[in-house]
Amino acid sequence: MLFADDIVLIDESHAGVNERLEVWREALESKGFKLSRTKTEYLECKFSAEPGKVGVDVRLESQVIPSRSSFKYLGSVIQGGGEIDEDVTHRIGVGWMKCRLAFGVLCDKRVQSILKGKFYKAVVRPTMMYKVECWPVKNSHIQKMKVAEMGMLRWMCRHTRIDKIRNKDIQEKVCVAPIDDKMGEARLRWFGDV
Repeated sequence: MLFADDIVLIDESHAGVNERLEVWREALESKGFKLSRTKTEYLECKFSAEPGKVGVDVRLESQVIPSRSSFKYLGSVIQGGGEIDEDVTHRIGVGWMKCRLAFGVLCDKRVQSILKGKFYKAVVRPTMMYKVECWPVKNSHIQKMKVAEMGMLRWMCRHTRIDKIRNKDIQEKVCVAPIDDKMGEARLRWFGDV
């Protein structure tokens, strides 16, 4: 039996959500898929100021489906209120994971700083900036990304904050532009495409 994975149903109201979910289940089963009742969850997004129904149970047949405050979908963390705090934190964590995986290259004294910077721009930064053009960013999110990037660049160059080397000097050493500039470029590029 095949299982349907990562299906998202979007609706503007609670009216008839259980009926639509049942229709989807029947459609999937008619194509040979099975909807897992134990793994199915839902997230209620409140993007408008309109008060919604409170206490509405979403059911699949007779089983109540549990609600979540956030979930991961296609590499992004989606939160119910439209916030991106968890997604920013997740992206920073993924960037650090890539840095640790590339430890042999990024922290090797024999590798030139410019090559480290090129490797960083090709491998680490794209993972941190995945879908950044769609984020409704706040100054706090930009600051988090800047702090994380500078931590990675300092780690690559084997410097700490105690060394009192300016951020700009480290960025020039590895030929890396500030991440907030790159975030702005990505948003403008996406805006041009739209």
